[in-house]
Amino acid sequence: MDFQLSDDQRALRAGVRELLAGRFGRDRMRAALDDGTGIDRALWRELGEAGFFALRLPEAEGGVGLGLPESVLLFEEVGRSLLPGPLIATHLAAGPVKGAAQGGTVVAVLDPGQPVAHLGEADALLVLGPGDGPRASAASVDVTRVRDEATPVRSIDPFTPLWRAGDPEETGERLPGGGRLRDEGALLAAAEQLGSAARTTEMAVQHAGEREQFGSPIGSFQAVKHLCAGMLVRAELARCAVYAAAVTADPVEIAGAKLLADDAAVRNARDCLQVHGGMGFTWEADVHLHLKRAWLRSGQWLAAAAAEEVLAGDLC
Repeated sequence: MDFQLSDDQRALRAGVRELLAGRFGRDRMRAALDDGTGIDRALWRELGEAGFFALRLPEAEGGVGLGLPESVLLFEEVGRSLLPGPLIATHLAAGPVKGAAQGGTVVAVLDPGQPVAHLGEADALLVLGPGDGPRASAASVDVTRVRDEATPVRSIDPFTPLWRAGDPEETGERLPGGGRLRDEGALLAAAEQLGSAARTTEMAVQHAGEREQFGSPIGSFQAVKHLCAGMLVRAELARCAVYAAAVTADPVEIAGAKLLADDAAVRNARDCLQVHGGMGFTWEADVHLHLKRAWLRSGQWLAAAAAEEVLAGDLC
């Protein structure tokens, strides 16, 4: 099977990268971080106008009519940019939740037992019920009632506020394909992790080529070469798994892809920090932001324990 991207897919990825670079480049990202700015509603609507959320809706319903592989390419770019917000939940809810496809409605996700990200800024809430393990049902409920009873909790990621919420009564609209939504959410989270892993690899290689020690770039030292090579291998291995799962949409392959992508994002960020040395620990460096987001994302949609259960169940 040929996994090479088509010209249209490359153009789609390049367009999203250009959009994010122009609207959420490093300067604006750091400004938002320093100011404590939440979701940029103007950018959210701009993403909606560009078809980000309606990418997989049929053209007859005002969507773009593309598939899961194209969505993976978009979310890989999101992972590179550290763009905050519940983009996955809004993307998945684009059909049934009014305004989500156009970027006018921000949809957060409540996974029982997990903190809710961006609950304070959400207009709607996608609730994943317990169902049959990872094959959960899903519903859309009134976010105001949930928010009134929720408690803010400390988040490791400065871009991702977290809330502890109880299990709401599912009095809202029941959404079709609950298990599919959870699987697709896990795959898109894996795509974000892949984008972060690729970006931290680039950051490490760039720094290794520019930083000199003992009169030579540190990238010429064998220890640093091995770190960067290991980062590349992890990122490309995760890429193969994520792209393959996007084509098959198989729950077992999605679980494997999420495990590999989580590992690549976390370990690559750690190694990138190691390549940067002492400056990597400073607030001014971006490395810690990727590491914190990777840690947080690894526990969302499909955490390691649940993914391992899916893989183990397939062996029985």
